[in-house]
Amino acid sequence: MAEVKKIAVIAGDGIGPEVVAEAEKVLKRTEELFGYKFQTEHALFGGIAIDEKGTPLPQETLDICQKADAVLLGAVGGPKWDNNPKELRPETGLLGIRKALGLFSNLRPAVVFDCLKDASTLKAEVLEGTDLIVVRELTGGIYFGEKFRRETENGQEAVDTCAYNVNEVERIVRQAFEIAQKRRKKLASVDKANVLETSRLWREVVIKVAPEYPDVELEHVLVDNCAMQLLRRPSSFDVIVTENMFGDILSDEAAMLTGSIGMLSSASLGEGSFGLYEPVHGSAPDIAGQNLANPIATILSVALMFRMTFGYADAADAIERAVSDVLNAGHRTGDIAVDKSKAIGTTEMGDMIVAAIKK
Repeated sequence: MAEVKKIAVIAGDGIGPEVVAEAEKVLKRTEELFGYKFQTEHALFGGIAIDEKGTPLPQETLDICQKADAVLLGAVGGPKWDNNPKELRPETGLLGIRKALGLFSNLRPAVVFDCLKDASTLKAEVLEGTDLIVVRELTGGIYFGEKFRRETENGQEAVDTCAYNVNEVERIVRQAFEIAQKRRKKLASVDKANVLETSRLWREVVIKVAPEYPDVELEHVLVDNCAMQLLRRPSSFDVIVTENMFGDILSDEAAMLTGSIGMLSSASLGEGSFGLYEPVHGSAPDIAGQNLANPIATILSVALMFRMTFGYADAADAIERAVSDVLNAGHRTGDIAVDKSKAIGTTEMGDMIVAAIKK
């Protein structure tokens, strides 16, 4: 009998509950087809947790996550909480859960489906063959450095500190090399070494680690050039590894290559196999509760969970094939539909993908 895998399920805010519900249907289908066993436990997080518990990250939620093998997260945030003090904002909960769970890397695949090339703003010939993954360092850099304001003779001045140490860089770079070994064996390390001291350290560490992975072709790319090349020649990239802020920006740029941010999964990983999986998109409160959201990113996050944390490659492949089959059959939610009048809803898309999953 298959080992029971514990999954902490956090629906979150906005469209989060809707897309997570479709992903849970996929979990049940893979149990039926492949004999895997999942035990899910739901928890509050983000804006809804602020409203009900007075904090974006309740201790009971953290306890549930720490006892789980993986976490499935829908989406958090919304304008309702934008004017809250820092400690009562959903985004603060995200930073807190990443730190508490030891999640130091964020993986964002960007794959362009042939049948969706017309949904992108780029020409089809530019997108041909695009299949890349951005590996973003998640717990260091300017987002976590010292922040303060001070008075100067020219008025108030704000300071954000960007800091990295060798260990932080080395662990994310090694992970990126190992991912590249399992793909097309190409790694682009992105920095701003011509200007920033943290980037010069980053590049030194990459150069030191690279000989341990002789089968991986390494290139160093300045971040501004990488942003340009992602639009000019996206298919030339395989794995991109970079620091926190650069990765935040570049992964969103890569997301739009696919035509919709509603198509992209992500994984936040630490040491070992534990991971937190979530769609790249936000909570989209403007369409929440209207059966309009695209559940594909969340469903593909389940496939990523199976692949990265559980080692269930057969089920991951089956889910990805099902998504491709449904899209190739012409079914679209509103965000990727050329003819909006023919768009299907969240639950319809989820049901179609579940029905298409085959062993």
